[in-house]
Amino acid sequence: MRGDVQTIGPIGLTYSLFGGDGRSVNIFINDFAAISRLGMSRRETEESLTSSEPPRPDTRSLLNGGQYTITAALPGPFPVGLNGRTRTNQIIAAMADRLQECCEDLLSHYPAKRIGVVLGTSTTGIEEAIAPLQSRLETGEWKNDFRFSDQELGDPANFLKEYLKLEGTSYTVSTACTSGMKSIISGARMIQTGIADAVICGGADSLSRLTTNGFSSLDSVSPEPCLPFSANRRGINIGEGGALFVLSRDPGPWRLAGWGESSDAHHISSPEPSGIAAEKAVRQAFEKARLDAGDIGFVHMHGTATKLNDMMEATLVNRVFGADVPAASTKGMTGHTLGAAGAVQLAINLIAMDCGIYPPHIYDDDWDSSLQPIRLTRKQEVAERSVEHTLACCYAFGGSNAVVVAGRG
Repeated sequence: MRGDVQTIGPIGLTYSLFGGDGRSVNIFINDFAAISRLGMSRRETEESLTSSEPPRPDTRSLLNGGQYTITAALPGPFPVGLNGRTRTNQIIAAMADRLQECCEDLLSHYPAKRIGVVLGTSTTGIEEAIAPLQSRLETGEWKNDFRFSDQELGDPANFLKEYLKLEGTSYTVSTACTSGMKSIISGARMIQTGIADAVICGGADSLSRLTTNGFSSLDSVSPEPCLPFSANRRGINIGEGGALFVLSRDPGPWRLAGWGESSDAHHISSPEPSGIAAEKAVRQAFEKARLDAGDIGFVHMHGTATKLNDMMEATLVNRVFGADVPAASTKGMTGHTLGAAGAVQLAINLIAMDCGIYPPHIYDDDWDSSLQPIRLTRKQEVAERSVEHTLACCYAFGGSNAVVVAGRG
């Protein structure tokens, strides 16, 4: 069935219960917060995006065996006494603090049980489990302050729900690098189907030696700051950070215009080379937003700086948008924030739209000529015209693809 059964939700909203396209419900972004290598706030992120020398991943993280790898750690410490037993939850709490005023406004309009929480993550409390596990192996016992729940994928959503004193439906999405973007899509669907009147959603991930070592074992990490779409690219830099968004039906400064999802079913870690399945997600987003490729003023690519991802994505962008649409991967600044990547990308798009700039594509300027041509943005590049809609794309292990279109409210 495709949306042919209708019902009336709380306060008289008509919505579809059976998978309709959801066009009867506008989803607005009322507020957002972001933390990454670019900065610990929206203002710092904007300053980095408009800088003549944006930050690069440069913090070295020790791997097992004494080797080092480049990572993109957060540029500043968290406030003393910030809640959260894990670093991932501390990132979430720092962002939630910046959304308090908006959340209080929501609670004045909607019951706490009508405000949901959906978060994307992949690392959750993994780093915090390493020392207790070592102690357990050495002594045979767990330390008294160790909690298995810190490692549960549901912990970040549960933490944020409790932190903001919300009572609605909450859960965590963990689909590798599409987690954060899928949480945003899931939040929009919760509103469309009447499960919630508003949703706090997004993604957060923190650095973990387990993750860094895992990607190193796949020969996927670069020994230097990553170079998306360069002839010299050698892989990713792992980063940390996140972004949270307040979604509702109430008009706001930005609108979540459309989204799409698909699956390659091709390979556990490599994308389908032609990008056909990824294109399906892009075109789903167009259909939902009632737009086409010519309406998109900026394409925020996944751009991991791995050989196969960049090849597939250049092919896809060239085929769908041509060689002239402004496009960039910001992982040359933020590193790959894994489960938070899509949320960070969307936050950067919103900031850039408000500032009238294109997010810069930072690399060594040595374009890989074997790739299909695309138009990469430059440092401090002012948008050629008012950008009304942007696209952000994520492609994950297992062939998971997710795309969102954001526009002005």
